[in-house]
Amino acid sequence: MKRPEFVPRLVAWEVTRNCNLNCVHCRAAATRGPYEGELSTEECLRVLREIRELGQPVIILTGGEPLLRPDIFELASYGTELGLRMVMAPNGTLITEEVTEKMKASGIQRVSISLDGATAEAHDSFRKMPGAFEGALRGIRLLKEAGIPFQINTTITEINLAEIPKVFELAVSLGAVAHHIFLLVPTGRGKELAHQALSAAKYEETLNWFYEQSKNAPLHIKATCAPHYYRILRERAREEGLEVTPETHGLDAVTRGCLGGIGFCFISHRGQVQPCGYLELDCGNVRQSHFGEIWRHSEVFLNLRNFKAYKGKCGRCEYIRVCGGCRARAYEMSGDYLAEEPLCLYQPRKGARG
Repeated sequence: MKRPEFVPRLVAWEVTRNCNLNCVHCRAAATRGPYEGELSTEECLRVLREIRELGQPVIILTGGEPLLRPDIFELASYGTELGLRMVMAPNGTLITEEVTEKMKASGIQRVSISLDGATAEAHDSFRKMPGAFEGALRGIRLLKEAGIPFQINTTITEINLAEIPKVFELAVSLGAVAHHIFLLVPTGRGKELAHQALSAAKYEETLNWFYEQSKNAPLHIKATCAPHYYRILRERAREEGLEVTPETHGLDAVTRGCLGGIGFCFISHRGQVQPCGYLELDCGNVRQSHFGEIWRHSEVFLNLRNFKAYKGKCGRCEYIRVCGGCRARAYEMSGDYLAEEPLCLYQPRKGARG
């Protein structure tokens, strides 16, 4: 029996929009709630069962601040019992010894903490909260003491571009298992930073720097919301006479740039399913529909999986299957989620199509 091509491998779940910080780039424009209409415990447990029917994806418990949801460890434990890989994305400031004990007991396999600068001044200005940097570092120390693997996430804008090498060095020194960089997608409060997003040229330069770091990095590094990286990786490898395989380039050889609706989706605090957190298209709601029905039959998801439907140079690009362009950025800039990626310098070969 042929294995289905499109199965969920990652599900990011905004279990609450409530948050104790006020970050300038926040997708959700989250702040202190309460927020009405959030999914109940029973609804969440049902959705976890429905997700499990499709496979065993990684479930990213995010927010807002997921630790502000009272039943968060009940959800984590249940997902673990079902055989799902449960991970969490808190901001770090609410982590205590008691929290790390509950993380371990509930089966949380990895925690991601965002550091958007290598100093308190840089990070706290992003987070709009004095002490956020020290709080995140304190949380990281507690995770390390508890033996819980953690990764560092960093959102890149013109504001902190010069800080990225220092944040990378900090991630290494802290003992992170991975460093993921996110290229700003101007949605939510991030729209206010749209003028500080990288230019197409700096985007390209940054991702080439990232490729150089990947060669000898002592931890796993990944470019997220930066689909061009998977085209750049192949261009650079070809220049070096290398074939891109799992043996030479690890997971980067088998993943795709934009996974929205293809191997990834997002569930909002009110149950709306979207291709990703930045692409706010209503693909169905888990309160009205089975998760599997949404995943298999959403018109938006089906369009995203039809690479012949992509427009502009993305539609004729030979890297469409490994890059795909940022669909959220295309939508934000043009109003069409199938339009060409607006921050890509690459010109496809004449007549090319992936």
